[in-house]
Amino acid sequence: MKLSLKNSSTQLNATILGKTENQFSDLITDSRGGGNFGDSLFIAIKTNRNNGHRFIAQMYEKGVRSFLISEKEINTKDFPEAGFLLVENTLDALQKLATYKRSLFKKPVIAITGSNGKTIVKEWLNQLLQKDFVICRSPKSFNSQIGVPLSVWGLNENQTLAIFEAGISQPGEMEKLQKIILPTLGIITNIKAAHDEHFLNRLQKAQEKVKLFVGCEEIFYCSDHPEINEALNAEEFSEITKYSWGKNIEADLHIESIVKEILITKISGVYIGEKIQIQIPFTDEASIENAIHCWLYLLESGIGNAVIQERMKELAPVAMRLELKQAVNNCSVINDSYNSDIESLSIALDFLNRQQQHPKKTIILSDILQSGKKEIELYFEIGQLLKAKKIDRLIGIGESISKNESRFDCEKEFFPTTEAFLKNYSPSKFSNEAILLKGSRNFSFEKIGILLQQKSHDTVFEFSLNNLVHNLNYYRGLLKPGAGI
Repeated sequence: MKLSLKNSSTQLNATILGKTENQFSDLITDSRGGGNFGDSLFIAIKTNRNNGHRFIAQMYEKGVRSFLISEKEINTKDFPEAGFLLVENTLDALQKLATYKRSLFKKPVIAITGSNGKTIVKEWLNQLLQKDFVICRSPKSFNSQIGVPLSVWGLNENQTLAIFEAGISQPGEMEKLQKIILPTLGIITNIKAAHDEHFLNRLQKAQEKVKLFVGCEEIFYCSDHPEINEALNAEEFSEITKYSWGKNIEADLHIESIVKEILITKISGVYIGEKIQIQIPFTDEASIENAIHCWLYLLESGIGNAVIQERMKELAPVAMRLELKQAVNNCSVINDSYNSDIESLSIALDFLNRQQQHPKKTIILSDILQSGKKEIELYFEIGQLLKAKKIDRLIGIGESISKNESRFDCEKEFFPTTEAFLKNYSPSKFSNEAILLKGSRNFSFEKIGILLQQKSHDTVFEFSLNNLVHNLNYYRGLLKPGAGI
């Protein structure tokens, strides 16, 4: 769908400058990305760290001819073939454009929120439902005030289902995202430590997150989280149908047992009085929780458990986090440089511990931001976690973690910034070890990842969990009675 600047100016209450008949079908906020520039509207967004107006000339050279701006000082005559929409706030205007696009979509829209697991649940629902629907979903972890409208802009008339994730870091943010997504169905994954410091307590955090579900037809959640239970008991959700899973017998999907084997987990439950089971090719706690969210949704959608069982067995890892790649000097690197909190750190350390191909385990860890805890308590807890996970070496990056080096009882080295680490980097410092990169986005750990990885892009370690399970079962069958693996 193409929109003209002229028509959009009315919708956005914008002043139009230059070529008023220019049209666009795509939205761009990042000058570094690719795309169909000739059909794109470049949105010059101002943030605390950057100003998109600085890149207008660059984007014009790439072929962009439609711009959304908020700075009156831009000399539009320097860009004779371009059209400009001048508004007070370009982020607000972006969200209005997405709201308009959402208003045209009349099919079901699932919105996913929670502290952790949003992206995995979204990607797994896509895997599990792609035979039944044409799905529009958020790319990667696009769940912010910018990411959500860019995701919603991807809607089109050929799609039959949309799945979007929404994340917040402080009170007052979710209302805007709710108006953009306007979900008909909602899933909340959990309430954990991420962004604790910006909320009075986790109940308030849950109350803020579930504002996404105002006006929904159905909500899906785990009833083992007391804060979520209380938040959903609010008056605005009294007329909404709610479906729960949990270990309590009152849950719609009552989880009776979770049995972990070498490469798989068997999950048994009771649903509408019937005992049912699924098997997933994962054994970590986060994957189990995420899979049960999907299980509940599929059951309540009317998909038979026999079909669900077959699909669950085929669940594939989501590659955007915990990527395992070959690195310098016979090392492996796990790149989890997208966020950093205690829960996700513990998950990443579990993954690191499963890498038995190396005798040594190293973590490169940034300051953990927005934990809501005092520094002394936070880094004491992290130190104990590294000790429990038998980490051999810590490379800490950031002022806070550096100040708390005494909390860590292992080989250790600290740097105030990522840049300081890069200046002191030498491949010879790493040899035959598994390296976990775990950092907040602000620390730009992707730069470290590039250095650690070998130059060849053909060295990604990929494997099929299904084939591993098949091979394991085959060799089990060759064993004599009483023998085991």
